[in-house]
Amino acid sequence: MSTPTASRLHRPTLVIGIGLFAIAAITWHDAANMKIRASYGMGADAASYFISIFLGLLGLGHLISAFRRQTDPEPSDWKAVLWVSLGLLSLIAALWFDLGFVLGSTLLFCFTARAFGRKALLADIVLGFVIATGIFLLFNKVLTLGLPMGPFERLF
Repeated sequence: MSTPTASRLHRPTLVIGIGLFAIAAITWHDAANMKIRASYGMGADAASYFISIFLGLLGLGHLISAFRRQTDPEPSDWKAVLWVSLGLLSLIAALWFDLGFVLGSTLLFCFTARAFGRKALLADIVLGFVIATGIFLLFNKVLTLGLPMGPFERLF
């Protein structure tokens, strides 16, 4: 019978924790540099500060988890991490090149679904497109908050 091996540091969890802190810092910096401020109540920067704090807390939780003594940690699925990273990069690229929120979010949905093992690409494209379009219409038409627009969003 083998005895469980104990490790002092779970490196993938540590890397994710550091990455979450970096994203939290970038989000906080962006919120601090927003030019639009509310004359009453909370402004658009409030949501960014909230997200930044949330990401920081997630990063802290990952750091604590990384340094806990663990018994036989599960292997990391780097393939899934790469699919999700590809999804996030595609969303960033779509926004950077003014291709719009709907296209970027559709790609993010498809790549994240792939990371979770789903292989129905056409169905994921349609589902991601419907969800992203619904979110865009909710924010732009109902809440009157502007999301990044591309050629498709300008049709509305």
